Amino acid sequence: MGKWTRRGFISAGVIAGGGLIVGVAIRPGNRAGDFASYAKGDDETLLHTWVKLDSNNVVTAIVPHSEMGQGVGTALAQMLADELDADWNLVKFEEAPAISAFANYPMGKAILMGGVEMPDFVVPTVDGVLIRTAQALDLQITGGSLSVRTTGAYGMRVAGAAVKEMLRIAAAEAWQVPVEKVVARDSQMIHEETGRSEPYSTFAAAAAEMTPPASPILKTPDQFKIMGRHVQRHDLPSKVDGTATFALDVRVPNMLYATVKRAPTFGGGVENIDDTLTRAVKGVVDVVRLPAAEISALIGGFSSVESVAVVAEGYWQAKQGLDALNIKWVATENDAVSSDAIFAQFDRDITAGIDRQADISQGDLAASMSSAAQVIEADYQVPFLAHTCMEPLNATAVVKDGFCEIWIGCQSPLSFRQAVADSLGFEVENVTLNNCFMGGGFGRKSRPDYAVQVAQLAAKVGRPVQLIWSREEDVQQDFYRPAVQSRFRGALDEAGNLTAWENTYAGKMEPVESPLIPYTVAAKEIGHVASPTHIPLGAWRSVDHSQHGFFTESFIDEVAVAAGQDSYEYRAARLKHLPRQLAVLRKAATEAQWDVPLAPGRGRGIALQESFGSIVAEVVEVTVNNGNLSVDRVVAVIDAGYAISPDGMKAQIESGIIYGLSAALYGEITIKDGAVAQSNFHDYPSVRMSKAPAIETHIINSGEVMGGAGEPGTPPIAPALANAIFNATGERIRQLPIKNSALKV
Repeated sequence: MGKWTRRGFISAGVIAGGGLIVGVAIRPGNRAGDFASYAKGDDETLLHTWVKLDSNNVVTAIVPHSEMGQGVGTALAQMLADELDADWNLVKFEEAPAISAFANYPMGKAILMGGVEMPDFVVPTVDGVLIRTAQALDLQITGGSLSVRTTGAYGMRVAGAAVKEMLRIAAAEAWQVPVEKVVARDSQMIHEETGRSEPYSTFAAAAAEMTPPASPILKTPDQFKIMGRHVQRHDLPSKVDGTATFALDVRVPNMLYATVKRAPTFGGGVENIDDTLTRAVKGVVDVVRLPAAEISALIGGFSSVESVAVVAEGYWQAKQGLDALNIKWVATENDAVSSDAIFAQFDRDITAGIDRQADISQGDLAASMSSAAQVIEADYQVPFLAHTCMEPLNATAVVKDGFCEIWIGCQSPLSFRQAVADSLGFEVENVTLNNCFMGGGFGRKSRPDYAVQVAQLAAKVGRPVQLIWSREEDVQQDFYRPAVQSRFRGALDEAGNLTAWENTYAGKMEPVESPLIPYTVAAKEIGHVASPTHIPLGAWRSVDHSQHGFFTESFIDEVAVAAGQDSYEYRAARLKHLPRQLAVLRKAATEAQWDVPLAPGRGRGIALQESFGSIVAEVVEVTVNNGNLSVDRVVAVIDAGYAISPDGMKAQIESGIIYGLSAALYGEITIKDGAVAQSNFHDYPSVRMSKAPAIETHIINSGEVMGGAGEPGTPPIAPALANAIFNATGERIRQLPIKNSALKV
């Protein structure tokens, strides 16, 4: 843990006065009373920003994250309930309202100041600054595998411990006994000397008048009762019995339906429309041209061009009407662009190396290369990828009398609310956003284009509108995982030791550390060149780690083979300075029985990647029979510091593996005549259950700072698979997807 320093304190002051915040930092006290009406019912008491308690002694965790199948509500409720010493059967969660009062300052605290120890007297002021910062930045985001390791660690645990102390004090005062004699256990306050016991709810009103302690004492892992254990997810029963509300389930009186289309070539627009046939379709109400939108937000700038929507009494009529539209699109300079041309551009720009930016530069690369006994060279490529969430983009909006109410599933409710307000010219307070359960997000639902579209439609037609994107529009108008080319050179000495590593790739996003390698090497030069295209880009599960994990872990495998050494042992020998990474790698090899020979035609591959604060190693086993590839088994090991919800973590790793495996085997967005060629699952498939491998997940609780779980399972799967294929066949996969190779998948 770092110590609070004068420089750090000054930095906090700079944050407060340097444009992120207007005004003086505040000492927040107990803010709950100021906005209780937004989050509590008549029978509830808001005790803390993230905690409320009802008369039946039920604790509700108010979660500032979106539930999109990852189980975030349950995991955060576990963290709160454990520190609160609540009875898990009396705990539930709900998503925080999309208002600035519930901006996620614990996330900001973790990002800006995680690991810094501060004196207790400083904490309230810093928290006040961070509250203002979070509100200014519309910080209510779900992404980056941040929920448990930021909101949970710095918000829910602190809130639970603080509320417990408030309730203990209230009970002690009511009973006229010393507070140290009052024990909290299973949602009961207990005075053990007399045996007196009453539920937490008895003391809720008195506790609500107190200021939460700034730095309550948190439990150590040996004291955990709920964290680290499997508990039933609170969102599953409603999803099973159909009572869960997704945005597609919303119905409002007098509602119309709409679907939408943009120019096939990104950057294009509408030249003219012949809607004669469309308006003849029974049930069609209107054809609406929607203006371009340009929005800046913490999640990144968003821009779109003009689009066209058909509004009807039902979705099918709207889609039929859209299909019947005769639209002439504006010609653009990108109408002849193809995927081949884009990769040729990448190759040219990497070769030229103009304005190359270094990610890391260490040692004398030129000397190591010139003295090498062997130099290995390779180029790798990955294509653009779409998100293809199970649930297509959709939202419902009512716009009336200067107010807007919207129902949507999104990853950034506050920034979406602001984007809708800006597009309508409304004050943000006049927009109510109801965030629903989501059928996946993966970064796509952090972009507010569909929210702006539905708000504009409702305003223009004067009736409530539910907008539903077709799967075709979803695939062809995404914010894509970038296509990337990456070039490597590796130098070996006579003994096969890696002496130099050179890597240049085209295009960079986040996280910045994605292309770095953990392995010991004297000389390293890793950098990138800019090579922009007209394709809109966005965050995709694990972001740049998904590309660079494939590149770096494939190339280190090539180096090991060139050195004539086992690919696992070669990695392990270069991880001795990183015992945590080495332990994960060894565990994966052990559980996969790495040393046990496989039959002819079968192969194993291994890969390791640190991402989002977690370390994951995966071993893949494959069979290649007459050119047919079968992915048989995946063994995964994760060290995320501590698994709050072990079953949930395993589910996330499994999900990440299947998502990454789909991309490795099949995933490819190709560009033809400036537009996306793919349109639906027939030409953009995913791994089906019949093709899914057996997956084993093993968890290491190292006790280090907690990392994420939603994304770290994805990066190692593609390289481990490619390395397994090489082990089975001797053929090296350097371009994804594998369906384009000689293998049948």
